Amino acid sequence: MTEQQPGAAEPVDSVLAALADPTRRLLLDVLAAHGEASATTLAERLPVSRQAVVKHLAVLDAAGLVTGGRVGREVRYTVRPAALDATARWMSALATDWDRRLAAIKRVAEAAEAAEAPGRDGGGAH
Repeated sequence: MTEQQPGAAEPVDSVLAALADPTRRLLLDVLAAHGEASATTLAERLPVSRQAVVKHLAVLDAAGLVTGGRVGREVRYTVRPAALDATARWMSALATDWDRRLAAIKRVAEAAEAAEAPGRDGGGAH
């Protein structure tokens, strides 16, 4: 299993929970494409209300995926890639660990198959 620092799972958990919703993933896509946007601007590009966008942005903000900054009377949101990068590193480490485990299983299976092989060709005592 992959080794994690104490407390390291919480940020990954919140990122994965936030990304579980397709509307939040779409919000991230729109923000990534446009750099920054207000909740009103985002709601114009999505099939949900401004209030729903604000709630989704709050979840993304809590997960560290976006940040909001006040510009005049509006709050403009931008993507924060650090939490996503940390989650991608965790997923990569997990994949590497599974690849290592599967390679070990394959070696054991191939060795067992090779050990059986002489008995299958009919060779042996006559």
